[in-house]
Amino acid sequence: MSASNFEDVEDRDGVRLSWNAWPSSRIEATRTVVPISALYTPLKEREDLPPVMYEPVTCKGSCKAILNPYCQIDVRGKMWICPFCLQRNPFPPHYKDISATNLPAELLPKYTTIEYTLSRPAQVPPIFLYVVDTCVDEDELKALRETLVVSLSLLPPNALVGLITYGTMAMVHELAYADCPKSYVFRGSKEYQPKQISDMLGLNPSSRPMQPMRPGQPMPAPAASKFLMPVQACEFQLTSILEQLPRDPWPVEQDKRPLRCTGVALGVAVSLLESAFPNTGARIMLFAGGPATEGPGMVVGPELREPIRSHHDIDRDSVKHFKRATKFYESLSKRASASGHAIDIYAGCLDQVGLLEMKSLSNATNGFMIISDSFITAIFKQSFLRTLNKDEEGYLKMGYNGTFEVLTTKELKISGVIGHVISANKKSACVGETEIGIGQTSAWKICSLTPKSSLAVYFEVVTPAGQPLQPNQSGLIQFVTHYQHSSGQYRLRVTTIARTFHEGGHPAIAQSFDQEAAAVLMARIAVFKAEIDDSPDVLRWLDRMLIRLCQKFAEYRKEDPTSFQLSQNFSIYPQFMFHLRRSQFLQVFNNSPDETAFYRHVLNDADVNNSLIMIQPTLMSYTFDVDPHPVLLDSVSIRPDVILLLDTFFHILIFHGETIAQWRKANYHEQEGYENFKELLENPVSDAQELLEDRLPIPRYVVCDQGGSQARFLLSKLNPSTTHMSGSGYGAGPAAGQAIFTDDVSLQVFMEHLKRLAVGASTS
Repeated sequence: MSASNFEDVEDRDGVRLSWNAWPSSRIEATRTVVPISALYTPLKEREDLPPVMYEPVTCKGSCKAILNPYCQIDVRGKMWICPFCLQRNPFPPHYKDISATNLPAELLPKYTTIEYTLSRPAQVPPIFLYVVDTCVDEDELKALRETLVVSLSLLPPNALVGLITYGTMAMVHELAYADCPKSYVFRGSKEYQPKQISDMLGLNPSSRPMQPMRPGQPMPAPAASKFLMPVQACEFQLTSILEQLPRDPWPVEQDKRPLRCTGVALGVAVSLLESAFPNTGARIMLFAGGPATEGPGMVVGPELREPIRSHHDIDRDSVKHFKRATKFYESLSKRASASGHAIDIYAGCLDQVGLLEMKSLSNATNGFMIISDSFITAIFKQSFLRTLNKDEEGYLKMGYNGTFEVLTTKELKISGVIGHVISANKKSACVGETEIGIGQTSAWKICSLTPKSSLAVYFEVVTPAGQPLQPNQSGLIQFVTHYQHSSGQYRLRVTTIARTFHEGGHPAIAQSFDQEAAAVLMARIAVFKAEIDDSPDVLRWLDRMLIRLCQKFAEYRKEDPTSFQLSQNFSIYPQFMFHLRRSQFLQVFNNSPDETAFYRHVLNDADVNNSLIMIQPTLMSYTFDVDPHPVLLDSVSIRPDVILLLDTFFHILIFHGETIAQWRKANYHEQEGYENFKELLENPVSDAQELLEDRLPIPRYVVCDQGGSQARFLLSKLNPSTTHMSGSGYGAGPAAGQAIFTDDVSLQVFMEHLKRLAVGASTS
C-alpha cells in the first residue's frame, strides 16, 4: 500500500495502522519492533456515511461481534457465520428478503464503517455546568463574562445549564427565580464529602418527606432542577447573573495571592452531576484565572514569596502540595469519568494555574484543555467558542458518555489503548498479557468525543511459531463506539478491518509499513512512558527501538555504514524520531510543568496528520519568482531574501529574512512598481489564515524578523546543521543559513550515529 492508499483508508474508516500486513507468529511480530497498532478516529467526518435507522445484528456467541462485510453468509439458509468466533447465526425475521443482489448496507464491501441510530433516545439532553473563577482583574472578568454569555446562544436550546462561581468561597447559583438571585455557599478551606454536598444542595431523596402522589398529578421535578435548567427556560436569568457577576470581594494583601478554592468548586460540580445525572452526557467547564491557593487541591500557598513549582522542584521531590493535590484531582476525575461526565479546563493566566496537578480531570474524561495568557485573548475566546461548532444539521460536533470496544480474531490480542479514556474493566478473550497504555480490558469509557478525537490501540500476535498459515489468511479487528449524539439519540459506530498474515521476513510486511502512523503510535508510547519514567530513559528506549528497526529493515553490509540504505517507506521515520526526541513532549527544558501537561494532552487526542505537525513542524518558503514550496526544517532554509511560514500546530509563525525585513521597514511594498513585493508579503499571511481555520486549540500567531527576539520560536525547531561550532561542511559556503547556538546534535550527525550502530560498526 502506498501513502495515498493509507490516506484513502483513513478517509473511509478513520484508521491508520503501523503495519498493513501482519507477521504470522508471536516471535516474528516482536522482531518487527514497532507493535501492530492502529490510530482510530471513531467520529471521523464522512460525507457518504448515512446513519442507518435500525438496530445492528449481533452475534449470538460470547463475542457479540456486529454483522459486517467480512461475514460469510448463506442466503438460502438465511444464516451468517461470525468471523470472530465462527458461530452460525440466523438472520432476524426482517432480513427475510436478503439475496446475493439484495444485501443490507452492513454487508456491502464499501461499508466497512457504518453508523447505527439506535431507537432508544437519551433520557436527558446534554448538560453544561460552568465553573467560573471570580478572583481575576475587572477587565479579565468582563471579557470572560462576555464570552460566556455568547456561548449560551451556541448551546442547543434544550441543553441543561448550571453555574458555579468561586473565589474564597464556592457558590452554586439557583436559576429558577429571576427576581431574587439565590446561591448555596461552600467554604473554600473545607474538604466536603460527596454525601455532605448533595445533602446541602437538597439532592438526597431521603432527606425530603415524600408527598403522596395523586393520580394524574405531574411527576415532581428532580431536586437538581433549580440548579440545572434548559437554556431556553433560564437564558434570561443566567445572562443577568453573569452580566452582574462581581469580582471576589475578599481583600488581597500586596504580598499575597487571592484565596482561590478551585478544588472545592470542582468537588461540588462533580457531586452535583453524579448524584443528579449519573451516566448521561455532561461537561463541567472550568474557567481558571490562577492557581488554587486554598482548601483541597491547592497547588501553591497564598504567600507570593512561595513560588509555584517548576520541573526542577518536582524532580527533586521538594514540592509540598504536589502529591496531595494530584491525588485529590485524580479522585475527582475517577468519579466524573465513572458517571460519563467530561471536564474541560480553560486557563487564562500568564503564570501556571496547576494544570499539571489537574491534568487527570481532562485526560481521564477527554475534556478540552486550553491555556492562554488571559481571558481577553483571542486564543481563549475563539478556542472556547470553537468547541461549540455545529455540523450541517445544526448539532454540536461532540459526542458524550461513550464506550469504545475492540474485538479481534484469535491470532491477535489487545495490549491496550493510549488516549483520553479509562478502563471499563471488561475481561474478554481478546485481552492480551502484554500491557501498553491502559490495558487488561477490551472496552474503555470515553466521556466526550469530537470528530478529531483519535485513540491509539496496540495489539500483539499470539500464534506460536511453526503453525502453518492458510493461504491469504487474514486477521480482523472490529472497533465499536457507542455514544450519545448531540441530537439526543444514541448511536453506534462500527468499523471492521481485515489484514493478511504473512510468514516472517516476507517482503509484503516491510512494504506495508506506514511510517507516519508508526511515528505517531510510537510517540504516544514515549509520552506515556515519560509520564512515569525519567526522560533520559525514554530517549534511550526510543533510540534502542529505532536502531532495532533499522537493523531489521535497512539494507547494509555488516560494519559498513556507507552501505546503509532504507527503503522509501522507512526513509523519513528516523527523521520523525530525531524531531520527537527534541520536541516539547519529551524535553521539558524551557517549558513550565503546565505547558508540558497541555502539549501532551493535545498530542494524545490528535489524528495522524496533526500529530505529525506537532512532532515535525512544517516549513514553507516564499521568495520572488518561485511558487511557495516546503523546505527542510533546517537552519540552511533561513535566507535574507526569503519569508518562512512555520506551523508547529501550537504556533504559526511568519519569519522575514533580513533583507525582506529591511525593505518592509522602508515601506517598499506601499510604493508603485513594488507590487510583487507587496504580494510576497501577503501570501504567507493568507496561507496562515487558512491553517487557523479549523484548528483547536487556536495556535499562537507570531510575526517576526530575522534577529528579532520572537525568532527563537523558529530557531528552537530547526535542525541545527549550522551551529556556532560548525565552521564548514554541510551548509557552509555562500548559501549557508543562520548559525544556531546549541549543543544539540544535528540530524546529519544523528543519522551518522544511527547508521554506525545499526550496521554494528565499532564506534571510533
